[in-house]
Amino acid sequence: MEQPQELAQIIRMHRKAARLSRVQLAELAGVGKTVVFDIEMGKESVKLDTLRKILKVLNIKIIWKSPLMENLQNSENEKS
Repeated sequence: MEQPQELAQIIRMHRKAARLSRVQLAELAGVGKTVVFDIEMGKESVKLDTLRKILKVLNIKIIWKSPLMENLQNSENEKS
């Protein structure tokens, strides 16, 4: 599955579970109503700040994961 489509499905699933319309989600997130539609349709060019607002309303967290992040976390744990 492509990432934009996977994200679209996750957001749609959470929005429906919260019993929110696209318009209601947009209002709660403080974004334009077409933004939610665009994201749920898999649009690839969405501002990160806009996406973060929508994810916050839906209580979805992003976890950044990479080998470099693991190295950073390990070095911070060693300092503690």
